[in-house]
Amino acid sequence: MNHDFFDKVAFIIEKARAYVGRTADLTMCVTYFEVGRMIVENEQRGKTRAKYGQELLKELSAYLTERLGRGFSLTNLKNAKKFYLTYLPSIQQSLTAKFEKGQLLTDLFIKPQKSQSLTDLFKVSWTHYVVLMRIENAEERSFYELEAANNQWTVDDLKRQYGSSLYERLALSRDKNEVMRLAKEGQIIEKPRDMLKNPLVLEFLNMAEDSAYSETDLESAIIAKLQKFLLELGKGFLFEARQKRFSFEEKSFFVDIVFYNRLLQCYVLIDLKTSDLKHQDLGQMLMYVNYFDRYVKKEFEKPTVGILLCREKDDSIVELTLPEDSNIYASAYSLYLPDKNLLQQKLSEWISEFEETQSLLTTSY
Repeated sequence: MNHDFFDKVAFIIEKARAYVGRTADLTMCVTYFEVGRMIVENEQRGKTRAKYGQELLKELSAYLTERLGRGFSLTNLKNAKKFYLTYLPSIQQSLTAKFEKGQLLTDLFIKPQKSQSLTDLFKVSWTHYVVLMRIENAEERSFYELEAANNQWTVDDLKRQYGSSLYERLALSRDKNEVMRLAKEGQIIEKPRDMLKNPLVLEFLNMAEDSAYSETDLESAIIAKLQKFLLELGKGFLFEARQKRFSFEEKSFFVDIVFYNRLLQCYVLIDLKTSDLKHQDLGQMLMYVNYFDRYVKKEFEKPTVGILLCREKDDSIVELTLPEDSNIYASAYSLYLPDKNLLQQKLSEWISEFEETQSLLTTSY
């Protein structure tokens, strides 16, 4: 059998299927956006009463379903209207110079020179946008849209990441100057601190918060759900080993979990702590990181990163124990989904304080 030839043929077919699927997603998004536009403009022609609009959508749904089949339920038509109203501002901004006022977006299908504009309009599938439309904050919604597209999240992945308040946790883990960048570019990994989330959410381990469990239990649960743990860690992580053993001066030491981050080109060592973080834990991690830097990493690789994953972190202990350039971080973890409203309030207060400080600095100069 000519396996090489067979693989090439299969590859072409798989690429074609992926292209057809992506084209179908774009077509559905553009179609629902245009349907939403027509509904909104029809409602704005004088007959804007809620009762009239509801009856009109019911009749339109029945007509389209009878003529065209599935896909035009009352719920979908309402979503189409909301889709148009939600994404019109960003689309107007991106296409201001690309199509004339009043031109249908569907015209982009028959004008090859504008096919790139169509690709730029929508990044994920219609089902993803149904979820994204529930997010009221435009910056947060933009972040999740970018992340879903860049990481090829399934709809379930998107729901989980939104439910775990990924945007707020990343924002609260960053320098305040970088928060706005999340909405425009998504999560960009340029330095070790970019990997951190506050807290890391491990609800998928199904471990009760108030139950007694050891660090070994926590480690075993993480390894059993490694794929989900990698998704929670974020971009670029590759698993290397658990209980990685190394010897120094006839003594053996074990790192709980070792990862490699291909974006930063460095080892990432994780030590698990189920009790309060102590300065001895930080000292031990410092030794692990120093060993990897001196005896394991290659010359082209970046310095090793150490992360202590603990129930509660005390930043003051970390700052007092470690030098500023130690490349070691403490990160809290949670076994349940965080309170989104509480995190949003905290983030809002945090940004307000920062903006007030910046305003005072500007005024003083």
